[in-house]
Amino acid sequence: MNAVRGRNVRVRDGMWHYRFNLNGKEYSGPTGLEGTKRNQKAAEQFACDERRRLQGKAAAREQPIPFDHAAGEFIAWCRDVEYRQKPRTADRIDTSFRSAVAFFGATPVQQIDAAAIERYKEHRFLEHKVRDITVRHDLHALSVFFRKWARKTGLAETNPVDEVTIPSDRDALREHVITPAEEDAYFEAAYRLHEKHRKSFPNAQPNLSDLARLMVEQGARPEEILIARKEAFDPQAGTLLIAGGKTRASRRTLNLTETSKGILGRRSQLPGPWLFPSDRNPGYHLTKLVCTHDRVCREAGVSFVLYDFRHTFATRQIDAGTPVPVVAAIMGHSGLRTIWRYVHPTSAAQKQAMENYEAAQKRRKLKVVNRK
Repeated sequence: MNAVRGRNVRVRDGMWHYRFNLNGKEYSGPTGLEGTKRNQKAAEQFACDERRRLQGKAAAREQPIPFDHAAGEFIAWCRDVEYRQKPRTADRIDTSFRSAVAFFGATPVQQIDAAAIERYKEHRFLEHKVRDITVRHDLHALSVFFRKWARKTGLAETNPVDEVTIPSDRDALREHVITPAEEDAYFEAAYRLHEKHRKSFPNAQPNLSDLARLMVEQGARPEEILIARKEAFDPQAGTLLIAGGKTRASRRTLNLTETSKGILGRRSQLPGPWLFPSDRNPGYHLTKLVCTHDRVCREAGVSFVLYDFRHTFATRQIDAGTPVPVVAAIMGHSGLRTIWRYVHPTSAAQKQAMENYEAAQKRRKLKVVNRK
């Protein structure tokens, strides 16, 4: 029961609550103030401030704001505020947002509804021919834009991405285990391309070959290798420190194979602080080798993404009998759920497992008989 009332405020359950109508819609909520007479003026001021805030949001929604303009402010907010401690997350959102900016352009944010998002999704699939995982990332970036930024700044009342079907984890992931024949063809093509490049640039390094070999030897993510500094490599211990990455578990020490030691030992002699220095930007490390990878795949007659070398590492480890938790730790996964996306035990490995199990069963039964 209300003990006290004031202008646009009333006491409910011992606390002052505001209630008023704005543009035909009723707004109400708690002020956080104890329901005493002494707090009445403060409660009325709170209600007045809340009305002004809502009026400001309504005015912002009425003023057309081009999507490309809002996108620039959003990306800056991601880098400087929301994900300032996670710069790679901000980078991924920035990358995913580029296609959305190109598609929506100067379309006012207020006009982008679920139907527009669906058209953008179709555009990515049909025109750009991208994979499910790419569309999933694009839609999640848009969802962050509407849910965490546009709604707070008054540019949107809802998140239209909620009404659009996003490819699931299972459908979005594309894993390909590279066969020995594909691997041989790939590295042969990469070698030929490197030799051709060396005719013009004698000091050029086999960057793609080294990166792909380290991935299939160590199971590391490509960005983890590319940003590694020389001091992270310990030739005496035969280790490489991964200083950080997508999760806390990403920080780990890799025990290197002989092949990996040879590659990193050679690269540690290169000028500068990086194991993979950039040819075009002295003082910086390499960032991407996607175009070179695609060219090598075309010349080799194979089709897979660079990340598939990491998937292949996981499958080969499992086939070799390495326990799943150990593989997860080596690859820098914080849990076991994700690792199963990369593991594809071959039929031969499954057959061998059953044969090992059957042999163990026979040994157990024999022990029981001997006890009797």
